[in-house]
Order: sequence, then structure tokens, then C-alpha cells
Amino acid sequence: MAEKECGFAPLVFRLHGGAPQVVREVLLERGWEEYDEEEQEEGDWNLYWRSSGFRNSDYKNILPWQRLNHHPKMTHITRKDCLARHLRRMKCAFGAVLYDFSPAAFILPNDYTKFLGVYTKNRSTDEGKSCFWICKPVGLSRGRGIFLFKDIKDLVYHSSLIIQRYISDPLLISGYKFDLRIYVCIKSFCPLVIYMHQEGLVRFATEKYTLASLDNPYSHLTNTSINKYGLCYAKDKERVGRGCKWTMSKFRCFLHKQDINEHLLWLRISNIVTLTLLRAVPCIPSSPNCLELLGFDILIDASFKPWLLEVNHSPALSLDCPADVAVKKGLINDIIDLMNYRMTDGFRQKGYLRKRYARSGSRYLQPKIPQEFLLPKTLHATPSGKRSRNRSFSTSSSSQHTVLCSVNDCARNSRYASRPAHPNSKPSTSSGHEKAPQKLEEINVEVESDEFTTLNGTRQSLKNTPSSLCKLPSLHKLTTPTVPWNHRTQDRDVPPCRVGDFILTFPFSEATWKASQDQVDVKAILNEVRKLTNRLTSSFNGKKRTKADSGQRCNPVRDKFESLLWGPKDPPLLSECYSSNSETK
Repeated sequence: MAEKECGFAPLVFRLHGGAPQVVREVLLERGWEEYDEEEQEEGDWNLYWRSSGFRNSDYKNILPWQRLNHHPKMTHITRKDCLARHLRRMKCAFGAVLYDFSPAAFILPNDYTKFLGVYTKNRSTDEGKSCFWICKPVGLSRGRGIFLFKDIKDLVYHSSLIIQRYISDPLLISGYKFDLRIYVCIKSFCPLVIYMHQEGLVRFATEKYTLASLDNPYSHLTNTSINKYGLCYAKDKERVGRGCKWTMSKFRCFLHKQDINEHLLWLRISNIVTLTLLRAVPCIPSSPNCLELLGFDILIDASFKPWLLEVNHSPALSLDCPADVAVKKGLINDIIDLMNYRMTDGFRQKGYLRKRYARSGSRYLQPKIPQEFLLPKTLHATPSGKRSRNRSFSTSSSSQHTVLCSVNDCARNSRYASRPAHPNSKPSTSSGHEKAPQKLEEINVEVESDEFTTLNGTRQSLKNTPSSLCKLPSLHKLTTPTVPWNHRTQDRDVPPCRVGDFILTFPFSEATWKASQDQVDVKAILNEVRKLTNRLTSSFNGKKRTKADSGQRCNPVRDKFESLLWGPKDPPLLSECYSSNSETK
């Protein structure tokens, strides 16, 4: 409240029905306010969060101070049949050496004949011993409808599903099967920018693994939505403990005690994420100010090879146990920081116009945002008795233009007196002479996003701006609000290598950054992935589990990215992982 009295106002978030409660809690803790559509103006929000996807019009009408938590058309990789189809095409186009991280999938009913041929061949080559298969309905989530079989007579289905060869030799912890839930954030698709979160979840089955009972979901499935109803969920299980989740930090401690190359495992998981998302780039249109959180489910087999199980759209953010609280609250905070809000975003439409005004140097401004957008909801057929709380307007039938207050007049307000002046702004004069206002057609100054101040942590912005003088336009011609975008700086700046616990995993070099611009050069990117994998594999195999803090650094090859290796507790620079004698292949 003290901050409001000093002239500060929080950002505004808008939640759609079904949005996770943890999002509301975190944003309120950061000082945000929740959007009230009955009292606030249209578009007077900064973040719109939905569990489901947005409409096309939401992407089309997004404004510079707004963010959406989904990119369009993400079903290309989050729907099981689409993912299987895309990975199959990538394997055919670029070889099974790179795309060997997902078991071959058959989409039924279309691929039934192909599956029958593979099933028959496996039975004959395995001396009559059947391998195991897992079936997943393409349109369901949270483990619903999944079943296993080894004899084709047990294959019964009533809707479209995918069949994959079941990974029957998973890595076990004290006899319990588990998988990893990796949180991945796509900042943009053009250029492709991928962040992976250091913290994630390890999800356990609650009964010991055995192939003798294929119909026991508590032994074979790791979904929390299923295992929390098991009889052993609340029991203190050997090494696993109560419940069915670990944090990634606890899993790192487990890996450290195994005789394996941890860094190589993390690199392989990072490659899985990059190679999977590469296929989606041509399918997903560029949408400014959007961000996508995905949940990659990774299974590790007994030979420590990671496998991609599926990609989850809107991964569960419910807080069911202490591990959820430890991971997901920090995750949401880091996502908000990754959205890169700027000082003027807190003003929303008024701040945007004020910035354009300050650059123009004039007292009058014709905004590029249609004037209808700037009207309070009370002027758009709001029921009587409901009033806009923000601003008062004076009207005149003779004018069709909006007149904004002078920034110099705003500076006289004591609430703004303590704020430093913009480096490009002109000092106000005390003389009574003023320049004649410029013609409205001449005032067309673009906003440079690199001049905005980025906010870190709990961000606050100025509020209670002086009332604006407004002359109402005609209300019978309402058009969709449009705002000129500065695409040069919107998504083209080199992304930071770390934001909170989010580690930048792509692009990881200048070459991949260049190849991901505009028309993505998939072949060039795959070539760079091969180079990186070869160099790091050679380096890791040459050093037997050396610690990141051992102090033995080898001729680092640096570029402006200074990319980090995702996964280890203290992520080292990729350049510091190279062997002095490793050669690019």
C-alpha cells in the first residue's frame, strides 16, 4: 500500500478458468494485481495465462505490454500421434543416428498393417519370445487409457492410439521405475530460443517393477495422477521415501554415486529437446510476446540411455507434495522473469503512448493504436451502475482526436519528481513560450525496445498518472487495435545464457544463432549439434568423471554466447568442457 501511495502500480495478470492456483499465488506475492473485466479497461492487462490454447484473434491482437503463455499450433509436438509422425519424418530425412531417442511408433488404425508386420517379424527373430508393447490414446493425458500387452490378441482399442515398443529394461531405484519431468521454455520459434530449467521432478511408480503383471499401473506408470491413489503412495518406500516424487537436485545426488558420465547424460537429454523442437519450427507461426512451457518426459534405461516418452502441453502445476512446492514456485518465478517485462509495460496503453510522445517532443500525439481501444469500458455499452475506476474523460462533439497530457506537466507532479529523466528527453523550460504543436501526420516515432528498463524480481511501476483530456471519437466504427512492432529488437537480441534456473540450451553458439534466423537451416543446426556432441563426448570420455570445480580447464573456445551445459548442479561453460585435443568433426 505504501508503494501505491508513492505512485507505483503493479502489473496486471489475467487468468482463464482452470489456470493453476500456484500462478495466482506467485504473481500476488510479486505484487501483481488480478484483472477485473468489470472495472478495468479492455486490454488493461500484462499477462494472460490459460491452461488451454488461445484463439487466433488473441495472437493477432496482442499488444506490446502484453504476454501470452502459449504459442499457436503447439499440438504439432504435444499431441502423441503428431509427435510420432514428425519424429518418424526426421528420422527418415536425417538418419537414425541422431533420431534414435524415441521408440518406433505406429498410429492405429492407419498403421495397423505395418505394426502387424513388425510384430510378426519380432516373434520370429526372438525365437518365439514376444517383446512388450505399450498403447497410448492420442487424445488423453495423465496416464488415462494406457495399457501394455505382449500378445496381439490382447490389443483392443476403440479410438485412435499409438503403439510403441515398451522399454522393458528401465533404470530402477531400489526396484522402482521412474522417469524425469523436464521443464522446457520456448521463448520464440523465429528465431528458435530454448531454455531448460535446472529443477525438475523425478516421478516414481509406487510398486516395484515387474513384467509379470502388465496390468498393474502402479508398477509400470509414473503418472502422479494415478499413483497417488495407490496403496503404497503414503508408505515409506525403500530409498524413495513417501509419495512418488523427488526433486532433480536429489536425483543429481543419486547419479553422483553411480559410476557413469553424468555430463554426457545431461548433454543427451538436452539434445533430445533441441532435436524434437526443430521439427516444429516450420509448423508454428512467429508470435511476438508469447512463451511456451512444456513438460518433456524422459525415461532412462539400464544402460543410462535417455528416451523421449512424450511432450506435455501445459504440464501440471498443482502442488501435491513438498517436491512440487520446491520446484514449481521457483519455476513460475523464473518464467515471469523470462518474459522480460519493461518499465513502460506497467503503464500499458498510456505508458506506450507516453513513450512515443516523449520521443516526438510534442505536446500533442495521434496514437497508432485506434482511439476506440483507449476508451473505458463504460463507454462500450457497460451496464448502468458500473463505472470505470481509472480515469475521467471530458467530451466534445467537434473533435475526433485524442489529446494527451504533456510529459513536462507530468514531471511537475511530485510522484514523478524523484525519477531520473530519460536520456533522450529534453529538459523542460520554465519560460511561458512553447513551440507550436507539430502536425499529427509528422509524429510517427517508433519505440525502441532496447531503451526500456528491464525489471528483475518483484517489479513495480508508476500508477495514478494525471487524468487525460479526451475528445471522443465515433463509437460506431470499432476496429481491431493494432500496434506497430519493432521486430528488429523484439526477438533478435542475443538471449541471456541464464535467467534464474533457466539455462539457454539453444542456440548454443553463433553458428546456431545465425542458422535459426528467419528460414531455419535445419541441416546446419544438426551439423552443429553433431559437432558439439562429438567434441564433448571425446572430452568426457577422456576425463573419467572429473568434477566441474576440479580447476582443470582446457583452452576454452569462447564466443558471445558463453553457453552453459544444462543439468549439472553448477553448470559449466560448454567451452570449458572441451578437451584441448578434441577436434571438430
